[in-house]
Amino acid sequence: MSDQTLNGHLCKLVGELVREGISLQQASREFERQYLLAALREHAGSLTRSATSLGVHRNTLRNKMAALRIGPKDFAPTAPRARRRGAAARQPAR
Repeated sequence: MSDQTLNGHLCKLVGELVREGISLQQASREFERQYLLAALREHAGSLTRSATSLGVHRNTLRNKMAALRIGPKDFAPTAPRARRRGAAARQPAR
C-alpha cells in the first residue's frame, strides 16, 4: 500500500473517530490492540515471529499483550482446520 493510500484511509478513519467523540487514548489503545492481533494471526500465534515483524523485542510484545489483555483465544484461527484425507481410516475402530 502506498503512503498516499494509507494516509487517505487513515484520514477517513480518524475523521470518523473524532466525529464519534472517541478520545485519543481510546483510539490509540484500540489501534495498538488490533495491530498486535493482526500480527499474531498473520504469524499463527508465534510471539517471536510477530515481534520481529513488528520491530519489537519478544518481551515487549508480551508486555503489551498483557497490558492490552490479549490472550491466545483472541488470535486463535476462526475456522477449524480441515481434517487430512484418510485420517478417519487411521483411527482405531471402536
